[in-house]
Amino acid sequence: MEGRHSFELALPGASVGAVAGAMAGGLTLLAGVPTGLATLSALALAAPLALAGGLFGVLVGHGVLRPGTFGPAGLYWTAAFPLSRLLQESVAGAGPADGVPAFLAYQALVSLGFAIGFVWLHERIMPYWLVRRAAANPRAAELLGVYVRYATSLHARKRGSRR
Repeated sequence: MEGRHSFELALPGASVGAVAGAMAGGLTLLAGVPTGLATLSALALAAPLALAGGLFGVLVGHGVLRPGTFGPAGLYWTAAFPLSRLLQESVAGAGPADGVPAFLAYQALVSLGFAIGFVWLHERIMPYWLVRRAAANPRAAELLGVYVRYATSLHARKRGSRR
């Protein structure tokens, strides 16, 4: 049962990662890349981003990363995004033109933008998913409680600042 519960926590992050990877890979069509290569590029980015997004959800579910905080998530994606891009470039591209270290450094910079979008989407999808799974998944119920406490504290803080 524990594996299924963790898998359920991984689904929202995996979905966000897969869609983001497929969309980014699909943008290569606009650059004039042939359809077959664009499809390979989309799959080569969507698969590792889905895996990393799923792991992100599991880490949040197990309390390693906290909902509502960007710092740890930014660090996570500073590692995961460049590795995903390196895999994509290795599979569907000609390889990094300026060498692997320069490529990874640039992708680490770009990863913070990706992290902002990922966290924003994940924070909007995950609570709704947890509400659906909380009755059958104790980890989801526990994480839903974390989200509710966080939302309650934000609401109280916002109400206090209006006075």
